[in-house]
Amino acid sequence: MIAKGLKGIVAAETSISHIDGNEGRLVYRGYEIADITEKCCFEEAAYLLWYGVLPDETQLQQLKTELKNNRQLSGSMKTIIDQLPPSMDMMSVIRTAVSAEGSAAYSWKPDVSQAIRLTALLPSIIAYRNSMLEGKRYSEPVESFDHVENYLYMLKGEKPTRAHVEALETYMILTLEHGMNASTFSARVTASTESDMVSAVTSAVGTMKGPLHGGAPSGVIDLLENISAEGTVEGVIRRKLQNGEKLMGFGHRVYKTHDPRSLALKDKLRELVGNDEWLDLALIVEEKAVELLAEFKPGRSLYTNVEFYAAAIMKAVQLESSLFTPTFTASRVVGWTAHVLEQAEDNTIYRPQSEYVGTFVKSSINL
Repeated sequence: MIAKGLKGIVAAETSISHIDGNEGRLVYRGYEIADITEKCCFEEAAYLLWYGVLPDETQLQQLKTELKNNRQLSGSMKTIIDQLPPSMDMMSVIRTAVSAEGSAAYSWKPDVSQAIRLTALLPSIIAYRNSMLEGKRYSEPVESFDHVENYLYMLKGEKPTRAHVEALETYMILTLEHGMNASTFSARVTASTESDMVSAVTSAVGTMKGPLHGGAPSGVIDLLENISAEGTVEGVIRRKLQNGEKLMGFGHRVYKTHDPRSLALKDKLRELVGNDEWLDLALIVEEKAVELLAEFKPGRSLYTNVEFYAAAIMKAVQLESSLFTPTFTASRVVGWTAHVLEQAEDNTIYRPQSEYVGTFVKSSINL
């Protein structure tokens, strides 16, 4: 029996994360995701994935310092990005820039310092390219800003609001890691050949670029903007369902009940009610949409997925749709590198079989 796409096949043992789609659970290193988003900052969650334990205050400050020390783009990296054609999409720019980072310093066997450097560089690569495309001056990293706040600052050129930082930080924590997804599998396959971490991350970026994996939640943005323009939540949603349209941001391939990442984002947005109109609107839309989905599709148990609230957050912080998947990438690099490190500790090269379905020709070939 062939499992197309390796669906249902267990290809590795991991202690990094656990997903229970039936129960709606996501666990990082033994900790429920809701606890992590409630009590941890981005750097603490990243430390947990890389080292397997939560940091004490000294370890946390050391990690923050190391991330800050690796934010600056070299002159050669800026030159490479400058020379890429304006028509090149952001994910291709990231892939090219990350590949250019490769050097003897990243030779096998990978270590955590390499993971930290790549995580620190990605926001700067995105922000530098974005500033060039927008024809504005690049905002260099600010020493006093932590990882997510600095990313928003570099993109916007001004200090972001606390509400926007907290919302985006929660989203980025929730998307750090999600099991053996396509891009993580790509990273582990590359690492299994004893190639370097830069090559593994480059493979993962190329995989994330595909719309079936890292596609932007533009459909959710369209829904929210439509509702905002018409001024009626129920009217828009009911019309879409009556027309047989799919309600973007609801339902998930893995989670058969509530997406725990969506619940965690919702809890964070409830704390921020009144701080941003798009975040407020998302909460109202979700409540009415779930109610109407139960009416139109009884027994389906369709709830919001992480893309729904991610779209609201991206809209609130005024990120263009071209930055959605790159921002996802800037967080998921932590999970990719954690998996590369784990793969290296107990490595076996991936070599699945294939079944030949072609024909056999009974003839001789004269050369």
